[in-house]
Amino acid sequence: MSDPPGPGPSSSANGTVALDRGRWAVRIGVRTIAHAVLGATVVAGAVAGCSTSPPDQTPATQSAAAQVQKNFVDVVNTVLPSVVEIQSAAGSGSGTVFDGAGHILTNAHVVGRETRFNVRLSTGTVQLPARLIASYPPDDVAVIQIQGGPNLRPARYGRSSGLAVGDIVMAMGSPLGLTSSVTEGIVSATGRTVPEPPSDNSAGTVLRQVMQTSAPINPGNSGGALVDLAGEVVGIPTLAAVDPELGGTAPGIGFALPSDIAVDLANQIVAEGRVVNSHRASLGASVQTVTDPDGKPVGAGIVAVQPGGPAAQAGLRPGDVITAIDNQTITDAITLQTVIAQHNPGDKVNVTVQRDGAAMTVPVVLGELPAT
Repeated sequence: MSDPPGPGPSSSANGTVALDRGRWAVRIGVRTIAHAVLGATVVAGAVAGCSTSPPDQTPATQSAAAQVQKNFVDVVNTVLPSVVEIQSAAGSGSGTVFDGAGHILTNAHVVGRETRFNVRLSTGTVQLPARLIASYPPDDVAVIQIQGGPNLRPARYGRSSGLAVGDIVMAMGSPLGLTSSVTEGIVSATGRTVPEPPSDNSAGTVLRQVMQTSAPINPGNSGGALVDLAGEVVGIPTLAAVDPELGGTAPGIGFALPSDIAVDLANQIVAEGRVVNSHRASLGASVQTVTDPDGKPVGAGIVAVQPGGPAAQAGLRPGDVITAIDNQTITDAITLQTVIAQHNPGDKVNVTVQRDGAAMTVPVVLGELPAT
C-alpha cells in the first residue's frame, strides 16, 4: 500500500508507534533547513564529552577510562573513511560505501526523485559523480554508484539482530553539511514500527523493525552510519523525533533502519538492479481513511483490491471499511499500514470490516508486498 501517513504517532507497550496528534517524526536526510539543534555533534572524528578526572580516581580507573576513549577514537578512525556526503538538486544527505565497486547505501528519501549526484568523501576535498542504481521507498533504502574515482573503503556491516537496549552506538554522517560528524548514545529500543511522514521527495511509508537511539541525529545525517563499538554499521540513521506539542527536535529520540534489512535490500539492488524480494507483508488492497460526519477517522476504506491477491481471495471488496485486525482497532490508513508492517508474508490475520452497515470478520493470509 502506498497510502499517505496520517498524523504523528506515540509509542505503545508492544514497540509499535501508534498515531497521536501533531507531527511526531521527521525525515532528516535532505538538508534543506537553515538551523537545527546540533546536540553533541563532534566534527572530523574528535570525540567530545571527556571530563577531567576527579582527584580521587585510582590509576586503574584512569586506565579503564583511557581505554574506553581509545576504543571510541579507533572506531571513528576506522569507519569515517567509509561515510560520504551525497549532494543533489534536492539537498544533501549521507551514505556509506557498500562495496569496492563504488556502490553507496543510503535512504530512498535522500535520493528522492533525483538520478544524478555528487558524492563528497570524508576528506571533504573530493567530489565524485554518481548515478542512481535503484530506490525502494517502502523500506526507505536506495543504492547509488560512484562513477570512477579513487579506491574506496567499504564499511563493515554488522547484524542489527544482535543489538540490545543499552548498547553504545555512534551516528556518523554530514548533518547540516558538517562532513565527518560523529555523535554518540545508546540503543534505546529495538523493533519499533514507525510511520515516516511524506516529504517533497516521497509519499512516506511505515518503517519496520526500526531501532531507537539516543545518539543525536540531525538534518543531513540520514543515510549515514549507526555504528557499534566493534566498528560495524548496524543501522542507517533515518528519522529524528519532533515534539508534537512544542515543535522542534525531541532530544535523544532518533530512529535508524536495521542493517539486516538495509543490507539485504542493497545486496538485491546491486545484484539485480532492483529489489526482487521485499519480505514485507501485504493485504493486496489500496485503502484510504474514512471519516464520520464529524470528521473523525473511523477506518480504512478499501478503494481497490489486487486481482488474485490476499484481500480478493478472502472476499474483501471495494467499499468495505476495515475497522480491526486481530481485534486491534484500525482508525485510518496509516494505522492499517502500521499493523500490516508488524507481520510477515504468510501470516494469517482476522480482518474485521463494515459492509452495508453490518460488521463481518474474515481470515486473510497476507501476501508479499511487490518489490517494484
